[in-house]
Amino acid sequence: MSGTVVVTGLSVAAPNGLGTADYWAATTAGHSGIGPVTRFDASPYPAGLAGEVPGFVAEDHLPGRLLPQTDRMTRMALVVADWALADAGVRPADLSAYDMGVATASSSGGFEFGQNELRALWSKGNQYVSAYQSFAWFYAVNTGQISIRNGMKGPGSVVVSDQAGGLDALAQARRQVRKGTPLVLSGAIDASLCPWGWVAQMSDGRLSTTRDPERAYLPFDAAAHGYVPGEGGALLVVEDEEAAHRRGARSLGEIAGYGATFDPAPGSGRPPALRAAIETALRDADVAAADVDAVFADGAGLPEPDRAEARALTEVFGPRGVPVTVPKTMTGRLHSGAAALDVAGALLALRDGLIPPTVNVTRDPELPLDLVQTARPARLGTVLVLARGRHGFNSAMVLRAPRTRQGDI
Repeated sequence: MSGTVVVTGLSVAAPNGLGTADYWAATTAGHSGIGPVTRFDASPYPAGLAGEVPGFVAEDHLPGRLLPQTDRMTRMALVVADWALADAGVRPADLSAYDMGVATASSSGGFEFGQNELRALWSKGNQYVSAYQSFAWFYAVNTGQISIRNGMKGPGSVVVSDQAGGLDALAQARRQVRKGTPLVLSGAIDASLCPWGWVAQMSDGRLSTTRDPERAYLPFDAAAHGYVPGEGGALLVVEDEEAAHRRGARSLGEIAGYGATFDPAPGSGRPPALRAAIETALRDADVAAADVDAVFADGAGLPEPDRAEARALTEVFGPRGVPVTVPKTMTGRLHSGAAALDVAGALLALRDGLIPPTVNVTRDPELPLDLVQTARPARLGTVLVLARGRHGFNSAMVLRAPRTRQGDI
């Protein structure tokens, strides 16, 4: 084992594109997938916009026996897993079962499954136990179903850290690879687009209630007033670099550094801990702030969290010291899937030398950020991805462009 951990394949299900090619073409062109909710009747609710993955028909990709056992997110995860493995040139049947693991994240996908279970079981008088069991089961279902479908008997895990989960799952995958598992499928596909999940998100007042898709989710804008939720995410194949090279795989980029922190309790008087997560990730990657060529920001879409993120970026990189982008303005915030999708986008940006835009946003002049608002060609060697979750989760990941070496394909 080399100790260097790389991504050799990925695939995407996003509100502005199903599959990597469609997603990246839409994202670099600034095309949004945010619109009125169609998964249920949202007209009675104050919020009515979401990012929904277009064109996904599970029956076109999966055997019928799986459909009754799964919900939309699990089906989507199974299909995206197939595409990511194919992108990496991996046929699971050709590898040792114990040389392959799965590390995913989940935040709120269990709401839809839980709601369906309650509908089915309410009349049986066992609703409380059923609701609890459905959530506990769902947190493991994506990892379990992916493992079973592909014969992966190596380490399996599920991370639950809200919007930061996608980065945390990939960090767990890197740990497992460094411990000796040659290949781990990692990332997240997530959503909460059902009445039960919708009400839960509305309870803390963070959902945008604007019905205009172009004015609903505006991170780092003086008019920021909430976020738009969405569904989807990305799954990535993570491997030891030497093992990948031996099987003739190409690297899309290295997971070079990672840091995670937890914010202090409100009222403690201590500052938020995002800056510490960034600095930890940079140290782990052995890179200086000046080496970072772009940042994929978290972009909460709320005034105070946006100011806190801008402050952390300014403290680390200086005023307007690094290009900053929030491509999730085209998808909404996809719960644990959001950060995994940003990692996929960052790897594609490294590949193409192109920073995707932040759409519809007029940067707040009080925030000293170099906000990328149209796709920007750039020489990219190192990219930082940030993610934050409710109640204090902070994660940062440094991605480095693949090394050129003899034998790469």
